[in-house]
Formats: sequence, C-alpha cells, structure tokens
Amino acid sequence: MKLTKILAVVLVAAMAVLGFAACVADDGNASGANLENKLVMATNAYFQPYEYYEGDKIVGIDAEIAAAIAGKLGMELEIKDMQFDSILTAVETGSVDFGMAGMTVTEKRLESVNFTSSYATGVQSIIVKEGSPITTVEDLYAEGAAYKVGVQLGTTGDIYSTDDFGSDNVVQYSNGNEAVMALQGGAVDCVIIDNQPAKALVEANEGLVILDTSYADEEYAICVAKENTELLEKLNNAIDELIADGTVDNIIAKYIK
Repeated sequence: MKLTKILAVVLVAAMAVLGFAACVADDGNASGANLENKLVMATNAYFQPYEYYEGDKIVGIDAEIAAAIAGKLGMELEIKDMQFDSILTAVETGSVDFGMAGMTVTEKRLESVNFTSSYATGVQSIIVKEGSPITTVEDLYAEGAAYKVGVQLGTTGDIYSTDDFGSDNVVQYSNGNEAVMALQGGAVDCVIIDNQPAKALVEANEGLVILDTSYADEEYAICVAKENTELLEKLNNAIDELIADGTVDNIIAKYIK
C-alpha cells in the first residue's frame, strides 16, 4: 500500500514537470524567433555595398547594421539570402523576422508589410554605355523615345520605370549583374539601379558610365510583418539608438567613402 502511494506521488510530480515544460514551449512558440534567441533577416546579397558576399559570408552596410540591432536586443542574427522579390513574401508568411536589402518604403509595399523608420538614404541612378545617346534622365522621357530599360526584379527601379515607361520597355533581371550584362550585350539601352551598387558595377565593367543626374531619391528601411508590432517597436528603438550614438553613420562611412 505504501509503495502504491509513493508511485502515485512520483507520477503526479512527473506530470507537473511535463505540464510546466509544455507551458514554456507554448510561450516560446508564440514569440517566434525569441524561442531560439535569434533574429532571422531576409536579404538579396547582390547589392554592394549594402549586402554582398565575401567568401561564404554576407557582409555590407545592412548586414552590419542588422548585427548591431541584434546586439542591442541581445539576440543572434541569421541572414538568409534569397531573390529580392521573395523578401516581402518571406516576411509576410513569417519564415523570417524582417527584410533588409536596401529596401525603399513605397505605398505598394505598405499594403503588405510595415516599415521601420529610415536608417539610410539612396539614389536611383542610370547606367549607360560610353557614348550612349542617353545623356540625361530627360532623354528617357523624350517624345518618341522607346529605350529598353534593364532593372532588378521587384526593386523600386523596376516599379518606378514600369510606371514611367511601361512594361513593354522594361526588362526585368534577377540581379544587377545580369542587367549590366544585358546592357553590354545590347539587350537594353540603360540600367536603373541604386547608386552605390551602380558604382560597383561600373567599376567592375569597362565601357560603362553613370549619368550625372539621378532618376529618383529615396529612403531605406526594414520591413516587418503587419501583425508583428512588438518587433517593429523594438527595431525602431534600436535604430534610433544606433543613429544617436553614431554607429549607423560609422558603418555607412566604412563602405561609402
């Protein structure tokens, strides 16, 4: 009889421990990445100097700012490389915590995700071949002009130029390198892309130049799922602190002289 009572007490205690563990697991699942103390960032690592590969490692302005944010939050950063036009979907579906890829806030993107406050500014530039008849932005809008514009799929360069020149005159590529190769091969007459990646592409490919006048000015921010307001607030607080203490400026200055 005594043995039966002892077994019963042990069984109750074991059930209590299991119940507590289940509660902890449920709480962790509800908080997503916090279960592993990890922030998962989606990017497209072909956008130098904001994100690009050095060997097997993704580096750049966004990568370092994201790491600094994770540090502020006491979390580990994991970066997932994917096609640019897949980033918003990854954020919406919760397969990543946030997207950071030199991404501009637009009305269209705000329909599906939220954005943090801006951490950097960008310029959309136009790359042409040396001696091109396109010498200013206005040439693209000239009456009768039907230039083919190369862009990276899903970027603001893609969005803006499609609105301005029509989808028939815009050719989409998976990254800036492919667009520039198309320009060199004569498949397009110019490439519209952010200024800093444009500089890197022109430096790496002879016979190309960047027009002196910009196509568009914009601000970069981090995208977060609509329902993840807690993370949005934490990211904004971290960005504000990193801007205030000079960390963001120092990271940008490291890559953009």
